Amino acid sequence: MTGWLTGYESAVALKLILCLLLGSLIGVERELRNKPAGISTHCFVMAGACLFTFISTVADPNSPARIAAQVVSGVGFLGAGMILKSENNSVRNLTTAAAIWFAAAVGMAIGIGWYVIAVIASLYAVIVPRIPHVKRWSE
Repeated sequence: MTGWLTGYESAVALKLILCLLLGSLIGVERELRNKPAGISTHCFVMAGACLFTFISTVADPNSPARIAAQVVSGVGFLGAGMILKSENNSVRNLTTAAAIWFAAAVGMAIGIGWYVIAVIASLYAVIVPRIPHVKRWSE
């Protein structure tokens, strides 16, 4: 061992730091809108998806999609638990659930080393909820 971090450890450390930064970026946007999933949730989902994706690429380089594919459905299940239907039939937290699912996708991009795509996607996740709704334009 020549240094503090070697091989896979340094790669994973970089990935987790990026997950922390980008997960915080998306989570702050959600918290500023008083949504139930904020910084911690987005960081955990992103880092978890990143780790599962990284592990799948190392454990079985010939078929890395086997483990990573389960992240998509697993996080979809997590997001589904966040969506609420109120008594007046309005749906709440749909965008937050989508943001959680999207954060997992960003984490997967980081897990396979697509850092620029992950940064652009995170900016996308911060900008999109800020776009005014068409319904507000017609009022």
